[in-house]
This record gives sequence, C-alpha cells and structure tokens, in this order.
Amino acid sequence: MQKHDQDYIRRKNRSTVFELIRKHSPLSRAEIARLTGMSPTTVSRIVSELFQQDFMHEIEQTTTGVGRKAVMLHVNPGSVLSVGVEIDRSGIRIGIVDLDGKVVHSTQVTRDSRETPEATLERIASAIEELILAEDIDRRKVVGIGVGLPGIVDYAGGSVVLSAQLGWKQTDIAGELRRLTGFEVAVDNELKVRALAEHQYGSARGSSRSVLIGFGSGVGSSLIIDGEIYRGETNSAGEIGHTVVDPGGLLCECGKVGCLQTYIAEASLVEQANKIKPIGSLEELFQARKDGEYWAASIVDRAMTFVAVTVSNIACVYNPDTVILTGKLVESFPEVRDFISDKCMDQFVWEPLRGTFQIVYSALESDGVVIGSGILAQNLFLDIDRQMEQAD
Repeated sequence: MQKHDQDYIRRKNRSTVFELIRKHSPLSRAEIARLTGMSPTTVSRIVSELFQQDFMHEIEQTTTGVGRKAVMLHVNPGSVLSVGVEIDRSGIRIGIVDLDGKVVHSTQVTRDSRETPEATLERIASAIEELILAEDIDRRKVVGIGVGLPGIVDYAGGSVVLSAQLGWKQTDIAGELRRLTGFEVAVDNELKVRALAEHQYGSARGSSRSVLIGFGSGVGSSLIIDGEIYRGETNSAGEIGHTVVDPGGLLCECGKVGCLQTYIAEASLVEQANKIKPIGSLEELFQARKDGEYWAASIVDRAMTFVAVTVSNIACVYNPDTVILTGKLVESFPEVRDFISDKCMDQFVWEPLRGTFQIVYSALESDGVVIGSGILAQNLFLDIDRQMEQAD
C-alpha cells in the first residue's frame, strides 16, 4: 500500500511540474520549487526524467548582474500533439496543434451542407489519417482530437444536442470519431474553444475574465474565468443570440420574436435586404450603403447599433476585463470597427464600466477554433506518464 501511495505521489508531482512549465514557461528550477512547494531535489529529479524523454528544453537567460546566468525551462512543443477540427456549414478545417498552440500542419475539406453527419465524420476521419501519413506524424505523440462546431453541445457526452447551422440533432460525434480513428475525442461549441485559444495564446492572454462575442451566421458569446470556460448548467451559457431585445420585433428561426440575432446575424441581414432589393451577401449590402442607398444604410446602421448594445449588455452582465469581437460582421467591414471605436464606449456602455475593460479583435483569426479544439483535447487527454511510457 505504501509503495502504491509513493508511486501515485511521484506521478502526481511529475504531472504538476510538467503542467506548470507548459503553461507558465520559461521557469527556473528554483521557481518551480517555490510555486509547488516541492524540494529542489524532487524538482531536479522530475526535470531530469522529463529531459530524458525530450519533453523539456533549457535556455540560458541573460542577467544584468554578476553571477551565473539563470537556466530556464521550456516544454518541447513537438513532444505532444493533438488534432483540432472545426466543422462549419460548408467546410472543415483540420490542424495538428503542438504544445505551444501552433498549427504545425493543416488541411481543409469542403462539405456539402446537405450531407449526413455520418458522411461528414467519415470524411473528417479520412482527412486526419491522410494528414498524419502525409506529414509522417508519430501517432504515439497524438493525445486526442478536439472538435469545435456551432450549436448546443453536450460537452460531457461528446454529442451535439442541436446545431441549426449544420442541421444536426442528437449526434454522437465523440463516439463515432473514436470508432473511426482510435483517438480519444472531445467536442464543444466553436465559440467556447475559440475563446479558450484567445485566452491562452491570443488577444486575451493574461486576462482573468474575458468574453468573446461572435457575430456570424448566428450570435453567441463565451466567458473565460481564470483560464476556465464558464459553461452553465447545460453548457449553454453565452447563447445571447436568443435573448429577446424587441418583443414586437422580427420572427427568429427559433420560433420566438425579437431575438438579438435577427438584427445582427448574416442570414437575417441578407433576408431583410432582399425584401427591398435582390442581395446575395453582406458585401453587396455594405456596398449598397456606400452607394448611398437609404434602405441599406438603415439595415446596416441598425445592425451596428445592436453590436454596440450587445457589448454594453455583456459588460453589465459579466464585468469582464477584456471583450473580444469576432465574426465576419466585425472582421470584414472597417466601418463596423470604426463605429465601435468611435461610439460604443462613450454612447452605449454604462458610465461606471467605461474604461474598466478593453475591446479587442481576434489575434488567431481563422485558426482560432482549430487551436482551441486542439487545446481542449490536450487539456483533457494529456497523460504525461502514459506519454513517457510510449516514448520508451
């Protein structure tokens, strides 16, 4: 029994040291000992074990004083990999993600919006296998697959409860992909994994409470508190697109009237425009506004106002230090960013909250969901002891 306890403590200490260096590198051995409460001897032994398996790198940090240079520890980013997958209505992005959150290899697959979930998952499995073979990736380094997609996700069960964008309902993604690939699989809402990526490697790095808001085919948000995704009771926290902003407003696809997304979502804006003039895209709508067409200006200006209202409401509800704006509406049209910069904070945000948070845009752009999905898989499935055994 005593040996079992000692083995458990040894494994636990090794995982603690590895995770600390992974998330907060560069660190010295002395800093690790101070942060963990372990003895310098224990820390040195663990670091030596990790070195032997190529999980660690050392660098010398220059000093301005007299004496030895500090030796700092970094995780070897290529020692552990994961697969990040983004599923959208018309396409699939797949990336191999390392421990530094970098997409080291990637591929894209087109998707027929009418195809079944089973067909999509089979094509994802085939594309992952082709990518692993083409890039000569050691499968033993791959800890698992993370999948991000729009909709309500049963995070614990790895299934999609409902994705209106994909037309999926009660789909067991984790189970099916696990059967097809042999890897462990985690599944989550696309905005939640994107927010995780921005917090760890992007524009919200260093934030203690950040909110990401996505303005695209729908409207949603995700809150990160001290590095953890806030999920709510059913992983539906942040579904602000279906908050009612006008009880006498437009009919939403969910069946309610006056939902926020009916004033901001891309499909809704195009639908409103088509009641007046044939319009096929947001680009055409914004061009009509530039051309001086009043009806187009009315639709776009109302949408920008509701973007600002959304930021204000999010600030009141969550009191974040950072608000990240993503999605085609805010990323592709400079006039929307100008409106937010010029008017949002002064005209729409409650006065006591002005200056308490920053508004930023995605630093990871199109790779955000892939990186976030990869991080999700690493966080859930990385077992440093199993990886060390496989490396032997």
